[in-house]
Amino acid sequence: MNDRDVITNLTVNLGLFTNIVLSLLKTSIGIVGHSPALLADGINSSSDVVYYIAVKIFMHHARKPADDEHPYGHRQLESISAIVVGAFILTTGIAIFWESINKVYEIITKTEIGQSASIWALVIALFTFSVKIYLYYYTRRNVRITHNPTLKALANDHLNDIMASIAVVVGVIMGRLGYYWMDPAAGAIVAIYIIKTGIEIVMDSSGELMDSVPDNEFSKELQAEALCVEGVLRIDELGVHRFGPYYTVNMTIEVDGGISVDAGHQISQAVEEKLLEKYSSGLRKVYIHYHPLVAQGVKDPFPAPTNPKGDCL
Repeated sequence: MNDRDVITNLTVNLGLFTNIVLSLLKTSIGIVGHSPALLADGINSSSDVVYYIAVKIFMHHARKPADDEHPYGHRQLESISAIVVGAFILTTGIAIFWESINKVYEIITKTEIGQSASIWALVIALFTFSVKIYLYYYTRRNVRITHNPTLKALANDHLNDIMASIAVVVGVIMGRLGYYWMDPAAGAIVAIYIIKTGIEIVMDSSGELMDSVPDNEFSKELQAEALCVEGVLRIDELGVHRFGPYYTVNMTIEVDGGISVDAGHQISQAVEEKLLEKYSSGLRKVYIHYHPLVAQGVKDPFPAPTNPKGDCL
């Protein structure tokens, strides 16, 4: 495994182990300690364990090298894995919300007698909060290193758990003060946040699978870097699309029509090497095509600014 895969694997393993421990603690204390909010959070952690296992399977296959059927490799499985995480989060949130709302209704209509939660529910919620704060920042740091969409989804899930722990603390305290309905109500609030996060993860990762284009700023950076190469007169066309965590670049440059084919090829090679070196962690493939500069007086179908040589290093 390369460094990126080692970091990803370590992050997933740490999250899996932590969620196994937390799910056992929260579900058992939530039941014994009469805290619907903590129990809901425990169910959420249990579902975390399931999709962490699914993530490990996807990550294993994503590391496979390119082959005849998959010449670009298998890294798009990382985006598929993120969608799986988002789907698990979404369905868990809906289930928790439904159960919590029913519990609130039963307490308010007196069909169920409310009970104040045990102090242990508060202790476990505070413990979860502390652990998840660490995991969130640890995972976010590794997202910046690896640019892995699955780790980004897992970081968002840790943030879900932080919000859930806060809601549990509020619910338990209010329940012990006699506002029994506040505990399951806190669970419903947590569920809404979980649902929102699940939808965002699914939408973001789906965009990656559907070759969504990057922001204009990145395209401008690529264009500026290419224009800094000696011999590049204009950028005629630039296409950038995602492939898993990476981008593929298709660029057409304009060169002096009086140079040889070999010289034009060398210029295009220089552009390719410059972009791959500059964005080594973000680019998968770079394809550079070249043709003579559009003749003077002929309208350029893809107008682009000329080379600002003063901006080149």
